[in-house]
Amino acid sequence: MTHAVFLDHSSLDLGDLDLSGLRESFSRLDVHASTAPEQVVERLQGASVAISNKVVLDAAVIQACPELKLILVAATGTNNIDLQAARARGIVVSNCQGYGTPSVAQHTLALLLALATRLPDYQRAVADGKWSQAKQFCLLDFPIVELEGKTLGLLGHGELGGAVARLAEAFGMRVLMGQLPGRPARNDRMGLDELLPQVDALTLHCPLNDNTRNMIGAAQLALLKPGAFVVNTARGGLIDEQALADALRSGHLGGAATDVLTVEPPVNGNPLLATDIPRLIVTPHSAWGAVEARQRIVGQLAENARAFLAGAPRRVVS
Repeated sequence: MTHAVFLDHSSLDLGDLDLSGLRESFSRLDVHASTAPEQVVERLQGASVAISNKVVLDAAVIQACPELKLILVAATGTNNIDLQAARARGIVVSNCQGYGTPSVAQHTLALLLALATRLPDYQRAVADGKWSQAKQFCLLDFPIVELEGKTLGLLGHGELGGAVARLAEAFGMRVLMGQLPGRPARNDRMGLDELLPQVDALTLHCPLNDNTRNMIGAAQLALLKPGAFVVNTARGGLIDEQALADALRSGHLGGAATDVLTVEPPVNGNPLLATDIPRLIVTPHSAWGAVEARQRIVGQLAENARAFLAGAPRRVVS
């Protein structure tokens, strides 16, 4: 009998997903909408499989759950799992990969298009009655720019960055790739000092680590062309948030959009949530959340479970 426990099902499923394939992978599957830290050990007692999106499984939890054999992460990031403790216990950890590429790529372009077309400003103007009061048929109060012929700088050119590049090229943009700090130099990657002055827009698609934390700070933002756009759908800590707020207030940037913040949810506030920052769009880490993307996670969880039970684990990170 294979007993599995999904600790935070509601972080993935809004009631619009089909869990049948996942349920069929186990003899027993306990599903909890959410799990508080003090409930984790109790709920995992007797279980050989733990499924978690954001619930922390640290060394103490792993030590207290002797029957645990497999941890399925309902995401790509494994920062909520003590991989060293799992490895020491012989517990396999498998994650999900590439599930959100179309969803995040389209969100990235949506944000870039919204900045270029000044969509939030025009939507607000209509809501405020300014169109109704116009002396001609249209409002053109906010300068609009075309993406065609502009240059996009990409930081992170894996599967997701590649998808964004293809969409940008479909809009007629020229794409340049930047060299990530701490990575081996490549001929097709440009250093930040060379890349940033050339681009009209910069998008980020790289992991957050010691090399990339605050990779884009005040000095890097100053290198961008006046009027450039910055879009971050990767991790909040990649950009110095106060520096970004200052660059927008100064008018140096044409706009910025982010789907991520350093601390999420921002219960203690954030420099980018101030109400006086112009031309800034903030979305609530929703880029990954298309129903198709979330269903792919369910499918990969089931695949990972069946592969482990067949003796050939997939997507193993530890």
